[in-house]
Amino acid sequence: MGLFLKSLLFTVLVPGTFAVLIPYRLGLRRSGLPRLWTAQHYVSLLPFAIGAAISLRCVCDFAITGRGTPAPIDAPKVLVVGGLYRYVRNPMYIGVLLVMLGWAVFFNSAAVVVYAAGGALLFHLFVVLVEEPRLRRQFGEPYQRYCSAVRRWLPGTPYQGNS
Repeated sequence: MGLFLKSLLFTVLVPGTFAVLIPYRLGLRRSGLPRLWTAQHYVSLLPFAIGAAISLRCVCDFAITGRGTPAPIDAPKVLVVGGLYRYVRNPMYIGVLLVMLGWAVFFNSAAVVVYAAGGALLFHLFVVLVEEPRLRRQFGEPYQRYCSAVRRWLPGTPYQGNS
């Protein structure tokens, strides 16, 4: 199975469940589907589209540049520091959070906002406690230089180095 197909499968199953299925069901339970769309529903399309585009771009970067997938069991073999990763270290998580926030806006749901905040906390803990130590062991000094130059969560100045 090709890298892109494996990446797409993982993305549909894991982030898709976490960012689409669960918040959709949570929002649906609270308010149901709207009969007519209002401005709020159209506004929700913006974080959906941006989040989905970010996630898809990251999946492509992992497959093409990193020669791996977003799945920890088939992680990239090459350090990915290009594309959106030039600006922020964790764009895929940001994309997933944007999709979750799209659902919060769509359903006008505080429950989905709380769910997204919990997801953000879990992402942060996973990145700090699992991903970053593993990447330091795997890529060493190039990853350390990258971490020194690129922020974890807020986009900043583009990374000029290479792995």
